Amino acid sequence: MENMSEITGAQIREARAVLKWSAEDLAETASVGLSTIRRAEAENGVPSITAANLKLIRMTLENAGVLFLSSDGGVVVVRFKEPN
Repeated sequence: MENMSEITGAQIREARAVLKWSAEDLAETASVGLSTIRRAEAENGVPSITAANLKLIRMTLENAGVLFLSSDGGVVVVRFKEPN
């Protein structure tokens, strides 16, 4: 991913699953509309929502402990941060 704020709908769904959050939980925590979360998650690639909303979603997930790790093959892995 060229832009580090870009994540895919599948990665958002996967991050929510790791956190055991509902779409409603993510929408409330990120201060975006539930319809924004649902639209973002419905897309296979980078969601066609505003860059600001996508950044808010990613930052919210990362602040909750999710890491988005890029591999050499361009695949992004979603996982929890290691405890300090």
